[in-house]
Amino acid sequence: MHDAVTLLFVFLGTIKSNCMAYLFGLMISGFLIILILLKKQKQRADYLLAGWMLTMGVHLLLFYMQYSGSVYKYPHALGLLMPLPVLHGFFLYAYAAELTGTSLLKSKAAWLSLLPFLVLVVLAIPFYGLSAAEKTAVFRNHGKGFEWYMLIQLGLIVLSGLTFSIATLFRIRKHREVLLGYFSDTEKKMLSWLEYLAFGLALIWMLAVFFDDTIVFAGVVLFVLFIGIFGINQVPVFYADMPVETTVRRTEIAAGEPEKYARTGLKDESAAQWMEKLEVLMRTEKPHTNGELTLNDLAALLYCHPHQLSQVINSMYGKTFHHYINSYRIEEFLAMAAQPENKKYTFMALAYDCGFNSKTTFNKYFKLHTGKTPSEYFEEIPAVIKH
Repeated sequence: MHDAVTLLFVFLGTIKSNCMAYLFGLMISGFLIILILLKKQKQRADYLLAGWMLTMGVHLLLFYMQYSGSVYKYPHALGLLMPLPVLHGFFLYAYAAELTGTSLLKSKAAWLSLLPFLVLVVLAIPFYGLSAAEKTAVFRNHGKGFEWYMLIQLGLIVLSGLTFSIATLFRIRKHREVLLGYFSDTEKKMLSWLEYLAFGLALIWMLAVFFDDTIVFAGVVLFVLFIGIFGINQVPVFYADMPVETTVRRTEIAAGEPEKYARTGLKDESAAQWMEKLEVLMRTEKPHTNGELTLNDLAALLYCHPHQLSQVINSMYGKTFHHYINSYRIEEFLAMAAQPENKKYTFMALAYDCGFNSKTTFNKYFKLHTGKTPSEYFEEIPAVIKH
């Protein structure tokens, strides 16, 4: 861990010493905007991300001009970046809200979320009213006469940035809880990369407290690079095959959680009957072998309401839908692994046939079910299948 931190600061120092790195970050921002805008069937989240990348690019451009000194050729550009830092937390949270089924832009909270930015704009009006020569003098004298603004700006940057990062992490965790009650495969829907962005943005705001702007913006370049490397492979960002129904259904389920099962009208006796029907269906039809099985799919096979099925699984088994289905997949795997004709297949080949779509999920539920990893489990019995 210590070596990783050391390497990070060495890299930040390298970027700091080379102002071309800021232009590199600017070019990446522009490239990502183009990729997003070329995406088919764009949704509001895509436009939010494009707007964020545009803001990031403008921010880097203005800082590069200031760092290189070229901004003094255009003195009225001085100070334009002062309110911009607080927008990044807003974009992060708004983007996360869109991806998890809630639109911040449609709520009254949007204006409240933009309050730090509006405050910094209003407080900067006295500076914007200065002549070109006066603006230049203020910047050449390290903000002399506007020290009060710099203190307020730093406070709002750190406070809003950390607040938005924490709020984003909370929303992602809540999103995952909802997913476990609806999807049997959540590997590509967990928004882990967005969680990393929240941590990364929080780190940048902490850098703003202890280091100068060159280090902070070196962190911003790394942040943009991270989005380019990891975000480009994420289904919710640059590709159009994420079904709209998914987001709508997540929203419906999330909205119903406070009154969980209150309106299903399902009594204990009825729940027991549905449990018996569910067991018969699982044993005979084996719907769990469908890697994309959802709560709605299973409810349709049982001819019952998804909320009723969710109640049965949660109350009668004490499991989420995700846990319930993957437990069946492990049982299916163990049964298939015990058959001599399957010796020629690997663990994962059989796991995929049982409905698993990733090695991570398979290993997780195998250990939950057996208390051992696949390797440990099969070391204790005669070899049945290959690793």
